[in-house]
Amino acid sequence: MKKILNRLLSRMVITCFLVVVQLAIMILGVVFLQDRYIYISGALKLLSVIVVMYLITKDTNPMVKMAWMVPILIFPVLGGLMYVLYGHVLIPKKLRKNFLRVLQQEVYENVKGDNWVPAEKLKSEPTYRICNYMENVAEAPLYKHTSVKYYAIGDDVMEDLIRDLESAEKYIFMEYFIVDKGYMWDTILEILKRKAAEGLDVRFMYDDIGSVFNVPKYYWKELESYGIKCMAFNQVVPFFATIFNNRDHRKITVIDGKIAHTGGYNMADEYINKIEKYGKWKDSGVRLEGEGAWSFTVMFLQMWNSFRYSEGSYNNYRPAEIDYSGVSDGYVQPYKSSPLSGENVGENLYMQMINDAQEYIYIFTPYLIVCNELMMALKLAAKRGVDVRIVTPAIPDKKYIYKMTQFSYKELLLAGVKIYQYTPGFIHSKTLLMDGKLASVGSINLDNRSFYHHFECGTLLYDCKAIEDVKKDMMDTFAESEEIDIPWCRNNISRVNILGAILRLLSPLL
Repeated sequence: MKKILNRLLSRMVITCFLVVVQLAIMILGVVFLQDRYIYISGALKLLSVIVVMYLITKDTNPMVKMAWMVPILIFPVLGGLMYVLYGHVLIPKKLRKNFLRVLQQEVYENVKGDNWVPAEKLKSEPTYRICNYMENVAEAPLYKHTSVKYYAIGDDVMEDLIRDLESAEKYIFMEYFIVDKGYMWDTILEILKRKAAEGLDVRFMYDDIGSVFNVPKYYWKELESYGIKCMAFNQVVPFFATIFNNRDHRKITVIDGKIAHTGGYNMADEYINKIEKYGKWKDSGVRLEGEGAWSFTVMFLQMWNSFRYSEGSYNNYRPAEIDYSGVSDGYVQPYKSSPLSGENVGENLYMQMINDAQEYIYIFTPYLIVCNELMMALKLAAKRGVDVRIVTPAIPDKKYIYKMTQFSYKELLLAGVKIYQYTPGFIHSKTLLMDGKLASVGSINLDNRSFYHHFECGTLLYDCKAIEDVKKDMMDTFAESEEIDIPWCRNNISRVNILGAILRLLSPLL
């Protein structure tokens, strides 16, 4: 039942539904409405004209503008309405007001903490420009004295996560896109209930759409009854106004401001392969212990306070003074990406890593639906001699998105990019590795939804020992994946070329 509902409420189904409705309106208009039809269709066409004019003047990626204007002009009766419903990156008024209220509060003057490192210290390093951009534009402080553990697959996370939650003494903050009942969540929930009963400040935040088919509508009330402070992010009221846009896609766990977990995995059994949905599920993440964990504490509290203002100062959540100076494991730069900022941090970061790569850029992503500029950056990197490799799933979770991802293969292959499909199943990791020195691990997919609509997060790792583990994981993954070539494309993609072209044209709608 859940799978059927997911499909019925998918963007593809609703897009097709609106196209059918448009055709029906035209037929009904001719047959039944006659004189009145011209006024109804005229009003809707006027809306489409207004939307197109708005897109022309809007400061956004030209390819995104064009991708929307073409279907609107093809389907002028309902094209404008389609954009108004879920094409814009327009934050609901209440959500925007809450965020701005929090950001304007003076309680955030010390969000960097006391131990951040100015990016200027890396001025002689090849990654300086990226770290400087992330600090000064993306407001992501750089930290040293933080130990990093990389997880190559979600199966390895559970033991450490349980141990860290059990070690909590003051507070536990968790924020996830999906929560679903099963071994993983039930085990963690029992710990959270016990810790809350012991008097700890325990908070859990989940996305209302991400979990809509997994837990009851008012599940947050049940968690509150256990003493866990809980919030469902951007609850679906009204349904169509928010079902697709502005979701909290972040994955964060913070314990006492000392330890933080982030990555691609959610609170559901498929992420740790307790159940099988699409073959072997491969995800990645990192565990930070030390000064860098503070950034994730701040990220969580900023989001929480935007809906349930609680904190007059962050000082109450600063970890006890612990000397981490003995931890000399490179630098970490936790970061967030938000549709409120006006800066597409995730897309810009990925673009900079691709452009700055000198030897290689390796990418794990479940989806590959990018703008022309990012596509060109990948192709130019390969043409200038950089070893560009991308791993996508062999078993998809969304078939039409999979077709769009595959439709990009041939263009990239012809430029010299190497494409692999993860043969064992579905790769959900969102990981980039540049020249063995800089890596990004987080929640951001290579698609329009993550880049423009969602609240996201991740961690940049520079010169950390964990980068060796990232590289080993990538080399191991290449070895167990199928390398795609031009003959493969001819044999497997030719039959979906027309569908792929249409889907790519309509990619912002999906």
